[in-house]
Parts: sequence; structure tokens; C-alpha cells
Amino acid sequence: MTWKDTDILDWLLTDGRFLPDLDAATKALGKEMLDIGVPIWRFRLAIRTIHPLVAASSAIWERDSGSIEPQEASHGLEKRDDYIGSPMAVIRETSQPLRQILISLSPTDHHAFHELHARGASDYYGVPLRFSGKGGGIAVFVTDRASGFSETDIAAFNRIALGLTPIVEVYRLNYLSSAIAEAYLGQRSGQRVLGGEITRGHVEQLDAAVFFSDLRNWTGLSSTLPAAEALSLANRYFELIDQAVTAHGGEILKFMGDGVLAIFSESELGERTCINALAAAHAAHEMARNADQPLATDFGVGLHHGRVSYGNVGSERRLDFTVMGQAVNVAARVEALCPRFSQPVLCSKAFADRLPNSNDVLDTVTLKGLSAPQQIFAP
Repeated sequence: MTWKDTDILDWLLTDGRFLPDLDAATKALGKEMLDIGVPIWRFRLAIRTIHPLVAASSAIWERDSGSIEPQEASHGLEKRDDYIGSPMAVIRETSQPLRQILISLSPTDHHAFHELHARGASDYYGVPLRFSGKGGGIAVFVTDRASGFSETDIAAFNRIALGLTPIVEVYRLNYLSSAIAEAYLGQRSGQRVLGGEITRGHVEQLDAAVFFSDLRNWTGLSSTLPAAEALSLANRYFELIDQAVTAHGGEILKFMGDGVLAIFSESELGERTCINALAAAHAAHEMARNADQPLATDFGVGLHHGRVSYGNVGSERRLDFTVMGQAVNVAARVEALCPRFSQPVLCSKAFADRLPNSNDVLDTVTLKGLSAPQQIFAP
């Protein structure tokens, strides 16, 4: 059956470019090629990223199994044994297409080729996608047809790659925007910014549990430890707080020096708002105790429930998406009392009143910025 690359290009320019992401486009394009007679068994789209956590992302479609779970590679990819000398590495390093007939492999050919052949593949063709900005992508076409790809197929794939490149570049930019917003702002806040909440003063009032945590003796540790060790300590602390908060439905809004500010929104968690925030605080301490590499110091958590202003604040040229209000200040003041009472977790009365179990008052204190004495609890 003879197929025409113009059919694929027309589809890309009409329907394909409206697909939401790389994975959806890969799956749909694979099926579209199959439907018009392309001898395709496996199709892959891969992109390099500019991301604090991810170096590359790829989506794969296979004729017999459909789409495969998208894959992400962390930084340091180029130094890994399974990547060095791989087809993807060769295409990226040379910026040239790569074809490999899989039915005549030698023992020195990369194991990726051998693995594809063992599954029945006969021919491999990868072509670079050259983006206008930094980075790029790769499109990989694989067949299991006994005769492999024809020269006509290869020429058509090159033309398809040209039409596909600007569409994949848009997917990459969308991916980067979302990933960077989530990495630096948090998942919910990042999505809100990308959704258009970008104007200074775009703020809403939320009822929430405020979670404030702080490392003990950070000033002393950071002045005595080598810089690399101090940074490693801080990152391990931030990581376990993030895991505990996220697992219980909260969101970290800000890392502040050696402290962490997070919220648990009542609009999302309802009556479990304070229960989850407390569970996150205890989970963080348990994770720290059980860690393979224990923290070299303790940390406290202060909890309070109240109304906060959540949204965009800042100057005309520099904005921050965060929470403000007296509830945030109270949580920080409560946390600062943890060393005084030798407690890992403390909370205010407003927070304790929303817990299912009663708690004894540790003390009544006057917090900075508040005129009325406040009861402090160790939940």
C-alpha cells in the first residue's frame, strides 16, 4: 500500500496541532500513520528540556499496545552507561538522522538496537527536530516489516519531521512553562498563574491551616559546616517536609532561608484541613528519624488556622504568588516556641479546636504582634 506524507502533514496542520501535549500527539500520530498505511510498529517523540529536575522527556506509541507511559530522565543523563553511545545520544550529538537495519546487527551495536530486534523490529530511523531556541527533539520511526523501510518511506519521514518540528517545539515550551511554574511556585499556585491569575492584587481570601517549619541552630551549623554539607542538609530537610506536606494534601508556598511555609486549604480538604496538617507535621519528624542519613539538627513545626490572603503581591516588575496575613505570622510565632517547650510540634487554640481529640494547654503566652495572650498546645 502506497501512503502519502501529505496526508500526515495535512492532519498535523488541521487536527494534530490542537492536541494538548506530547503524549497525546505521539499516540494520535502513531495511529494516524498506521491508518493510512505507514509500515509503523513503534513511534517515539523525545524533547530536551530546561527544567530544574528533568533533562529530557519522551512519549512512545506502539501498534500492539498503544501508548506507553511517558518517560522522564533526570539530569546527568549523558553520563549514564545505558545512554552513552545509544541511538538517541548519537542523533543528539551529531544532529544528523540515524538509520539502522536491525536484522543485521553486530555484537558491538548498542543494546537498544538488539532489544528492539528481539521484539521483532526490523528497521530503525531517527531524525532530529531542530528548534528555533535552545534544545531540540527527536522523532523515531521503527517497523517490524520484514523488508524494513523503503527509501520512499525515509524521504517521507524527513518531510513529516519538518512539519512536526514547530508543533513539538510548542509542546516543549508548554511543558517548560508548566514544569517551571510548578517547581518554583508549587503545583496549585503554578497552575493558577498559568491559568491567567497574573495581575498584581489578584488575591483571594482563604480559610486554611498554616504550616510553618524551621531548622534548629541553622546559623551555627551554616557557619561551621562546609558550604556543600550545609546545602545538602538544607535540601534533605526541604525534601522530607515537601514529601510530608504533599502526601497530606498541602502545598509548599515558599522556602525561606532555613524555613518552610505551607498551607492546607479548607476549600479542598474541608474538615480534615487541620487533621492533615498535623499528620504532615508528625510524618515529617518520623521521616527524619528513620532517614538513612539523619539530619544533623532538629526542626520545629508551628500550626495555626485562620484566614489568609492568597495570590499575587509585589512590585510592578516583580511579583510573588504567596499567602499573607496575621495567620501566617501566628504560625511562625508558634513555631518559634518549640525550643522553649522542647516540643517538635506546637499549635494555636484556633488550630487545636479543629482537631477531633482534646489537647492540654501547655501555656498561655503573648505572641509578638498580638495584644491578647494565646494558648499554646502540643498536639
